[in-house]
Amino acid sequence: MHKLYVIGIGPGDYEDMTLRAERALKESSVIIGYTVYVDLVKPHFPEKRYLTTPMKREIERCHMAFQEAQKEETVAMICSGDAGVYGMAGPIMELAAQYPQVSIEVVPGVTAALSGAAILGAPLTHDFAVISLSDLMTPWETIEERITAAAKADFTICIYNPSSKKRADYLQKACDLILPYRAENTLCGIAKQIGREGQDTEIVTLRALRDTKVDMFSTVFIGNQTTKKVQNMLVTPRGYQTT
Repeated sequence: MHKLYVIGIGPGDYEDMTLRAERALKESSVIIGYTVYVDLVKPHFPEKRYLTTPMKREIERCHMAFQEAQKEETVAMICSGDAGVYGMAGPIMELAAQYPQVSIEVVPGVTAALSGAAILGAPLTHDFAVISLSDLMTPWETIEERITAAAKADFTICIYNPSSKKRADYLQKACDLILPYRAENTLCGIAKQIGREGQDTEIVTLRALRDTKVDMFSTVFIGNQTTKKVQNMLVTPRGYQTT
């Protein structure tokens, strides 16, 4: 049986890659991915053969991975974070019926919600929702409904893809949807360039977040009504101190 790994490589830093992911990459003869992610792993596995496609060519990339696996190669399809969270595990599985001779194994990784939370402190200790603001494949009307529902339920909200050149005001729109249900001084965190050069964090209020500029390499955390600042870190208590 031909082998195709779908691997989450974590936020970018080699130390944040799981041992299982490292082992699967060592076993693979071909590593396929979006150019930016391939550049993150290439220094650590220079002997491998690499194939890349740019953004918006994900399905082409999936077919490429299957076709390489059919050549009796062990292939790794890589994604940042976790392959099953806004990653390539979904499309690979959807196409799997076309390549029945290829065995698929999904290798989990550390998604930005977890790695970003770690450098901010502990903002996700209680129930939370993860929502992407990218409307490339999800209608904005649906995203609005999900943001509003999470805000009403007092979830801590982790936002992926908060802004881009074409979506410069989307984080502002999201804050406007949340503000009717959260106090203006609700604490929020921004994790930038997680696990990469230039890593940084910022803690702001929800009102200030509305006017804060972020980019696609930022992950935003919007606290719930109990989220607080402890020694310059963001913490959402679960209630251990009161039990």
